Amino acid sequence: MSRAVLRPDGMLQFGRMLCRVAIGRAGVVQHKQEGDGGTPAGILTLRKLLYRADRIARPRSKLPTEPIAPEDGWCDDPSHADYNRQIRLPHTGHHEELWRRDAVYDLVGVLGWNDRPVQRGRGSAIFIHVARPDFAPTEGCLALSLDDLAACLSEGLMEIEV
Repeated sequence: MSRAVLRPDGMLQFGRMLCRVAIGRAGVVQHKQEGDGGTPAGILTLRKLLYRADRIARPRSKLPTEPIAPEDGWCDDPSHADYNRQIRLPHTGHHEELWRRDAVYDLVGVLGWNDRPVQRGRGSAIFIHVARPDFAPTEGCLALSLDDLAACLSEGLMEIEV
């Protein structure tokens, strides 16, 4: 089984694994918009993995995997041509930095949301990443403990049903 399912009780079920998960502060939304804090409903396919090679070992996964660097970012500016794409910093559009001081992006799965094709304003940077220690809500991503995320990826996680 390569698909995990977000359960109504807020847990992520992947085969026999049951993982605590943080989702967007606005919950699951049917009509995702940039900045709404919602996690988009649907089947989200993992496109690739990014990781901090200075902090963790290369994750075990069948997905394309690449280390991130201090100049990596993600454009979340709907008015920019690079909207919802990984970028190099510095960058002229509004963006978020992937190289963070906290551990949230030490391991990041890029989820296929609003990327084929990109529609301006429909939401960007929807990831599965490491949860904060208190499992605080995200801006729209899914977040698991580092151990749970690494375990799911090594067991073949390829998509998430939200």
